Amino acid sequence: MSEYIVNLLPIHGEEKEEFEAIAPDAVHVYAGRRTITDQQLAQATIILGWPRPKDLHKAVRLKWLQTMWAGTDEYEAPGILPEGVIMTSSSGSNRISVAEHMLACVMALCRRLPTYRDSQQAHRWTDEGVMKTIHGGTVLVLGAGNIGSTFAGMCKNLGARTIGLKRTVSGPLPGFDQVYTMDKLEELLPQADVVALSLPHSPTTAGLMNEARLRLMKDDAILINAGRGSAVDQEALVRVMGEGKLWGAALDVTVPEPLPEDSPLWDIPNLLITPHVAGGMRLEITRKECIRIAQDNLRRYLAGEPLKNRVR
Repeated sequence: MSEYIVNLLPIHGEEKEEFEAIAPDAVHVYAGRRTITDQQLAQATIILGWPRPKDLHKAVRLKWLQTMWAGTDEYEAPGILPEGVIMTSSSGSNRISVAEHMLACVMALCRRLPTYRDSQQAHRWTDEGVMKTIHGGTVLVLGAGNIGSTFAGMCKNLGARTIGLKRTVSGPLPGFDQVYTMDKLEELLPQADVVALSLPHSPTTAGLMNEARLRLMKDDAILINAGRGSAVDQEALVRVMGEGKLWGAALDVTVPEPLPEDSPLWDIPNLLITPHVAGGMRLEITRKECIRIAQDNLRRYLAGEPLKNRVR
């Protein structure tokens, strides 16, 4: 029986031809996340892209889901995917986008650019004094995957010492001078000039940067979170930054999202907040890499070869 492929990826015309050349015997259906029909879901054996989790119970023939993003937690709750369905992610597709955003936040805080932007809007010419550099400093990255490794490499090229933390360590990783397991976190936090998080949401990462760990950081350290908002205790962050601890912080992710208008996070002067825009399909390089990963995995799937970025 031929495969019925529902393609929800943001593809261009010539890319349709590429998918069809990879799987010439398959039925190819192109749809959007909100325009996919119940009939298409019922027939789908392969879904490529970002289906709504609440719709997947209708995909009774589904064998493989290739997601559009690196994070897959919205599909991992019991009952979302039918039993036995393979799931793979697009891990690595947005590594440059997110890493560049993280680096931009670090450099903006080091050079006090948010403060100077406030001065510009107030038509005020004020020298804010001392600045920071990461050259010669230590950057600690929590989550030494594709994004963390790419960000670390950028910092290393600017003269920083880079340390990565991950659940298991099997050898050296690109971009890092040293890599350790997560149990070294409290030992390393007091050494870091920048603490950057690129962690997924999980029971072990939720609340990881609690008040005690935030207080272990240097008084003039910078905190960056571009993974999941749950990794940082936001109430604790408000308290410690309100006391004058930390040079600055940047959050691209929060709990909840959108961040409520009355959140005290908005009013911390040296805190940058962006509305979960570090990744996504905002760069063409990200879109192309997402398509490349899906095409490579489709070839592998049809050939019976191991799939990359397999989650389940």
